Amino acid sequence: MRTAGRAGFVARGVVYVLIGVLAIEIAFGKGGAEADRQGALRQVAAQPFGLVMLWILVVGFACMTLWRASLAVFGEGGQKKTGSRILSAGRAVFYASVCWGTAAYAAGSGGQSGSNAKSQDWTASALKLPGGQVLVAIAGVVLCGVGVGVAVSAIRRKFLKKLDTAAMGARARKVVTALGIGGNTARGTVFAGAGVFVVIAAIRFDPDQAKGMDATLRSFAHTPAGPWLLVLIALGLLLFGAFSFASARWRKL
Repeated sequence: MRTAGRAGFVARGVVYVLIGVLAIEIAFGKGGAEADRQGALRQVAAQPFGLVMLWILVVGFACMTLWRASLAVFGEGGQKKTGSRILSAGRAVFYASVCWGTAAYAAGSGGQSGSNAKSQDWTASALKLPGGQVLVAIAGVVLCGVGVGVAVSAIRRKFLKKLDTAAMGARARKVVTALGIGGNTARGTVFAGAGVFVVIAAIRFDPDQAKGMDATLRSFAHTPAGPWLLVLIALGLLLFGAFSFASARWRKL
């Protein structure tokens, strides 16, 4: 399970680094690919031995799923807190879906919708349900809360508790701390931004207002700060990818 967890963090790091690169290209008007997981998979597929690399990512996400599931069953760090185990179970389900989507992409050579279409489809389906408008609004608020929580935890450096900092040198600890703060803050900001758009979709009863990661990132370029805010967030996602690699090395598993 320890090996599986480390492999999963590497796979996550690869995807976030590619998303960060795509977002930077969008900021400077040099890229048309979607800056989300689907866009990252397309970038991998376009490389030499791309299909092989895609299946390696499938294995990595499968490993992450197994590791998260083991935490849900046995607890993390010997602690069997119910809340932590439920959170691990939710993450296991999420990575199972990521694994399945990556495998489907590798097996079918693409064709799946990006994050924007998926977000709008989910919102449209939810709005049709009884009380759907309230349900979508709650989902948006929860997503905003998760994003803010991730960013605040990053600023408070809570991620260090899950890392074996004793095994790091002084310089390595400083670098990993910077990666964790910058990377997790950017990731939380993206989550919170996506949540805001879901809330707007609920208020206006318009699923087209919901945005996935790609459209959320592009929206940062239309703020008063211009494309430079998108560049800053994109660099943060690159840092989160690097932090994932550091987690593969120093995470307490």
